[in-house]
Amino acid sequence: MAEKPPLSRLLILFLMVASLFVPAVLSTSRRGPTKVVPQGIRVDLTHVDAGKNYSKIQLLQRGIKRGHRRFEGFRASTSMVLAAEEGNENVQVPTHAGNGEYLMSISIGSPPLAYSAILDTGSDLIWTQCKPCQECYKQPTPIFDPSKSSSFSKIPCSNPLCDALPTSTCSDNCEYVYSYGDYSSTQGILASETFTFETSSDKVSVPNIGFGCGESNQGSGFSQGGGLVGLGRGPLSLISQLGSGKFSYCLTSIDDTNTSPLLFGSLASLNQTGAISTPLIKNSAQPSFYYLSLEGISVGGTRLDIPKSTFELQSDGTGGLIIDSGTTITYLEEKGYKLVKKAFVDQLNLPVSKDSSTGLDLCFSTPSGTTSLSVPKLVFHFDGGDLDLPADNYMILDSASGLLCLMIMDSSGLSIFGNMQQQNMQILYDLEKGMLSFAPTQCAHL
Repeated sequence: MAEKPPLSRLLILFLMVASLFVPAVLSTSRRGPTKVVPQGIRVDLTHVDAGKNYSKIQLLQRGIKRGHRRFEGFRASTSMVLAAEEGNENVQVPTHAGNGEYLMSISIGSPPLAYSAILDTGSDLIWTQCKPCQECYKQPTPIFDPSKSSSFSKIPCSNPLCDALPTSTCSDNCEYVYSYGDYSSTQGILASETFTFETSSDKVSVPNIGFGCGESNQGSGFSQGGGLVGLGRGPLSLISQLGSGKFSYCLTSIDDTNTSPLLFGSLASLNQTGAISTPLIKNSAQPSFYYLSLEGISVGGTRLDIPKSTFELQSDGTGGLIIDSGTTITYLEEKGYKLVKKAFVDQLNLPVSKDSSTGLDLCFSTPSGTTSLSVPKLVFHFDGGDLDLPADNYMILDSASGLLCLMIMDSSGLSIFGNMQQQNMQILYDLEKGMLSFAPTQCAHL
C-alpha cells in the first residue's frame, strides 16, 4: 500500500488549488482595505458622442465646448486651493474638474446591475445615483437600488475611505458631498459594493469597492451616464482601491466606431517598440492630478525658444502640465502657445483664416478640393523622452469648409495634454514606479 502524504502537504496543496479560484484578495493595513486583483481586467470605453452621426469636425466642436468647461473646472480647483491657503474661510475645497469624454460599462451589486459611468482621470470618487433619490437627473440606465443587493453595506465613519473624502459628516453613517468645477455635485452615503467588469470575453467581480451612493445629484455634466468612476491618484479612486498599481488606456480616433480598451493590472503593459517614459510629478495642492514635466516643444524640426519654466509646476501649486483623458484638446500656457502658433504660421504656406466656426484659435484656408496636406512635425520634449505626434493628433482638415486647424489652444495658470493628442497611443500609468509611458499603437486592434 502506498504511503499517505503528510497532512501538512495536503494543506499546502489545498491552499494552492483554492487560490486559483479567488478573483480578488482583500488585505487590511493602516491605510485601509486594499484589493489585490491577480488577473488583469479589461473594460471597453465608448466616446460620449459615439453613434450620434456627427462628422469628425462636429465631434471635435462638441468636445471642445465640454473641454472648455472642464478646463475652467481645473482652474477653479487650483484657485480655490490657493484661496483656502490664504485664509479665506468661505472657500470650500477641493473642487474637481467634472465631466469627461469616455464612458465605461460596469455592473454594481448582487445581482449585478449594469450602468454606464463617466471615466475621469481628474478626480477620485466612484459614485452612482441611488434610490431613494431626493434629487436625481435622468440617466440612460436604471438607478441603483441598494435594498435589492445582497452585497451592499454602508461604510462606517471609522473607515479610512471616509477620512479620504474632501467633505464628509458622520452620524450613523459616512455622509459625503463631492463637488465639481462646473457646479455639479453628488451627495449621499459612502458605501461598499461588489463591482463587476465585463467584456465580450471576460468577467471579473471585485468585492468591497468603496463608492458614493448619491441620493442628491445636481448639474448637467453627468447626463451621459449614471455616475462617474474616478481614476485619480487618491485613495478613493478605482485604481487605488484595486491595488493593481497600474492601468493603461488606448483611445481610438474620435470618429472611429471601435471602442477603446482600458486595462488594469497584468494586462496594462507595453510590449511595443518606440515607447517613451516620463516621471509622474506630484502636486501637494492637487494630489489627484497626473502632472508631467514638459521641457520644450519643437515644430518642423526646430526647437522653440520656450523657457523651461513656462510649463513648470510652481511651489504654490499653480502651473505645470497635466495629462487628462477628459479634456478634448491640448491647452498650453500662453507664452508657450504663442510661439507654437507663430511657428505653424511661419512654416505652413497657407493663409490664416478668420473663420472661428470650428471653435479653434488657429485655422488655415486650403485650396478647393484639398483632401490631404503635409504639415510641420510637432514634438513634445518630456523629461525622459521626446513624443513625436502623428499629424492627425494635432491638425484637423475639414473638407466641407476647407479649413485646416491646429487642435491646441492657449491657457493661463495650467496646461493640459488632451485626449486628441493621445489618440492611437497606449498610455501606461505606472503608479508604483511613478512613471507614465507612451507607445504608438493601433488602438482598435489592441
